Amino acid sequence: MGVKVRRVETRDKPFWLELFKGYLAFYKATIPEEVIELTWQRLIAGEPGFHFGLVATKEDDVPVGLAHVLFHRSTWSPTWYCYLEDLFVDPSERTKGIGRALIEAVYKEADARQCTRTYWATQELNYRARALYDQLATKSPFIQYRR
Repeated sequence: MGVKVRRVETRDKPFWLELFKGYLAFYKATIPEEVIELTWQRLIAGEPGFHFGLVATKEDDVPVGLAHVLFHRSTWSPTWYCYLEDLFVDPSERTKGIGRALIEAVYKEADARQCTRTYWATQELNYRARALYDQLATKSPFIQYRR
């Protein structure tokens, strides 16, 4: 099976929506429908220097995974940082290299923009994903706080 990663396109909306809602369900998160629609519009618009979305597809070009990426400046660097905000693969498609392909595509985008850091967060108990992340990145010793 070949995995292709490409920018999200308007025709992907029903598949993207199913994947994004699966992602939210995984994290037991609730987001209002209008915010989900706003997120979709931002991804499609590809707000310059800010937000873009990727999807992973198989031979039929139907999305089976997604990645949402934000680029931002840093107070610690003259360059940009890349934040992989959302990453999700359809549960029936896991362990097939799709998550890896999405992360590698994010790295490629970050490198093209000369980002000096690409980072993301996950839950402590997300062991399955963390097994992949441990192969592709270095775990930070920082703890995230929120309000």
